[in-house]
Amino acid sequence: MTRLDGKLALVTGANSGLGFEVACGLAALGARVVLAARNPTRNEEALARLKARIPHAQAETAFLDLASLEDVATFANAFSGKEAALDILVNNAGVMAPPVRQETADGFELQLGVNHLGHFALAARLMPLLRAASGGATVVPVASLAAWRGRIQFDDLQSRYNYSAFTAYRQSKLANLLFATELARKAHANGLPLHVRAAHPGWSRTSIGLNGPSLGATALRAKLSERVISLAFSALGQSAGDGARPLIYAAASPKAEDGLYYGPTDRGERRGPPGLAIIPPSARGTAIARRLWDVSERLTGVTFA
Repeated sequence: MTRLDGKLALVTGANSGLGFEVACGLAALGARVVLAARNPTRNEEALARLKARIPHAQAETAFLDLASLEDVATFANAFSGKEAALDILVNNAGVMAPPVRQETADGFELQLGVNHLGHFALAARLMPLLRAASGGATVVPVASLAAWRGRIQFDDLQSRYNYSAFTAYRQSKLANLLFATELARKAHANGLPLHVRAAHPGWSRTSIGLNGPSLGATALRAKLSERVISLAFSALGQSAGDGARPLIYAAASPKAEDGLYYGPTDRGERRGPPGLAIIPPSARGTAIARRLWDVSERLTGVTFA
């Protein structure tokens, strides 16, 4: 990995799971890391764990609620007021498969709103800082194997008429990958000093697989969902630390290339050492990526300078 001394990295959803492990990995490489998440208490607990693991780490926390475009704007304005440039942005935070349809503060279906639209707005508002980074900033949108079965349902993007927890999740993760490919294309076409590399963690044992199915569920249903998911991920998955490796690779490896996709390299990309991942056919076309981009700009009210 490339040393990141003097670089500033922002990791969303960094107070647990993959985000925490990515923050630790980048801090160990010398970056100053901002752990951005929506629970101040858990943020401070995560910061203490990071500094216990990496005593000389430069790290701090920040409140960021991706389920509110107003909060995203407030965070970006405050962050831009204190920082001159941003070298690495890892769009990691996410919600997975709540059984009952829920909405963000802006009326978006929760998974699309947090996983895609919140990060879309965040990247747009931080673009001046990303463009100011010496040597070019790196943006790492975090997708998922779930993107393989995803489809962007433009006729019911917010799942108002037909909500399926995992269908909505797959759509949101395909949206993450389409955002990555389109941002990389636009950066290249416009000669911007911006490196965009998508990544996924394979099957990793993190809290996202447990927290999402319990949102809005009955106690019995939540317990059953947690049990089933825990068994599946324990049998087939890897640790959060191992799952974070492709994300860190995309952010800091000199071998990582712009516009490509990284993940575990063992069979099925569920686990294993990091390397090139296969981009699903549904994420390779530019027409759907451009359409989603235009829709996302309209819904969030932000544009990329």
